[in-house]
Amino acid sequence: MFEQIITIVTIAVVLDLIIGDLERITHPVVIIGNFIDWGENRLRQVVDTSLGERIAGLFLAITTIGLTWFMTYLLVMTTVKLNSTFGLIIKILLLSTTLSINGLAQAAKGIHQPLLNGDFTQACRRLNWIVGRDTEDLSESEIVRATVETVAENTVDGILSPLFYVFLGGVPLAMAYKAVNTLDSMLGYKNECYHFFGWASARIDDVANIIPARISGLLFPIAAFLLGKNGFQSFKMVLRDARKHPSPNGGYSEAAMAGALGVRLGGLNYYQGEPSFREYLGDETRKLKASDIKTAIYLMYLTTGLFLISEILFVINI
Repeated sequence: MFEQIITIVTIAVVLDLIIGDLERITHPVVIIGNFIDWGENRLRQVVDTSLGERIAGLFLAITTIGLTWFMTYLLVMTTVKLNSTFGLIIKILLLSTTLSINGLAQAAKGIHQPLLNGDFTQACRRLNWIVGRDTEDLSESEIVRATVETVAENTVDGILSPLFYVFLGGVPLAMAYKAVNTLDSMLGYKNECYHFFGWASARIDDVANIIPARISGLLFPIAAFLLGKNGFQSFKMVLRDARKHPSPNGGYSEAAMAGALGVRLGGLNYYQGEPSFREYLGDETRKLKASDIKTAIYLMYLTTGLFLISEILFVINI
């Protein structure tokens, strides 16, 4: 069984690196997102109090996660019974949809190239695709900061966590985690609309990422050392600054990234014109520059590889 998990994970990672996400209506995340949207619209019609919104949001979160796990389990078991090879292929394809290695790298590269060409308008436009903050008229250093922070944070959400849960509970659990992450991305906003309705989704996502985020705080510094960056400073920033982040998990990868690059992340962002200050992570030994995006991508790749190797060695030895 363990040998099959290693095979599934390895091929799924390679598949994601080569192909990336396929933007189709049948993509599992699209289906999950459509269900969340449908459920939210229906539930909001029957609740009109803060307590009602909390209960409705919790119900939607549990239902979405449970159905995702069950439907994935049913699909996997059915295909395996029909044909073991076909079942293996389905497992690999499903797992690959939970990973965002290629997508994250391509998104960051899509911002890096316009910056090299001096096209800040195009860089801001592409940045807007991957962040929730306002992106108009940002300086080069602010564009780079937003991109680097996104690469760091999504290394956990889009790569390490799915890999963690597939080893813990197979493809169904990895897909259930993807439902958790999708719920948070759609409902977990700290604004008037979702303060109560999205509370459960945000908290479940926080709990789900506790272990992977902290593992990233160990692996990013090692990756930094292997890339010739300041691994010691990276780990130092994790210990010093990780808990300053408003998210209980986001600070570990971002602080590690800041230390590895020798820059300062965090600061003032705007959301729909409203200012929001995040505590600084790292020391500002220099200004952020476009090349930091490529370094962040390399750190993401290497951290992913270290995580995968660590899990394979752990599985082999238990």
